[in-house]
Amino acid sequence: MKNDYPQNFLRLKDKYPDLISAYESAGVQARKAGPLDEKTTHLVQLAACVALRSEGGVHSHVRRLLQAGSTPEEICHSLVLLISTAGFPAVAAAFSWAQDIFDMENRTHPTFRV
Repeated sequence: MKNDYPQNFLRLKDKYPDLISAYESAGVQARKAGPLDEKTTHLVQLAACVALRSEGGVHSHVRRLLQAGSTPEEICHSLVLLISTAGFPAVAAAFSWAQDIFDMENRTHPTFRV
């Protein structure tokens, strides 16, 4: 699994290493703060990113979900579940953004291809 971070994130990390380290640490600590497993925490965060229409966030959490052992089918199902809450346009965009990562990893969802 590649760990290709966006160039903008890498520039911020280079310019503000202590700030980005604290930001990353806060995410780790939040995931450790309760009983949810790694996959579930990233599914929750993916849903928030979809609702916020955060392309970078969707990319990040889809990548992390694949690293945590989620399948493209599980990820796509989680996106489908958001249609009635986040709305069709946000979910349609999220499918496209998720497919970006599936393509980078040479994975596809067997019944959905953007």
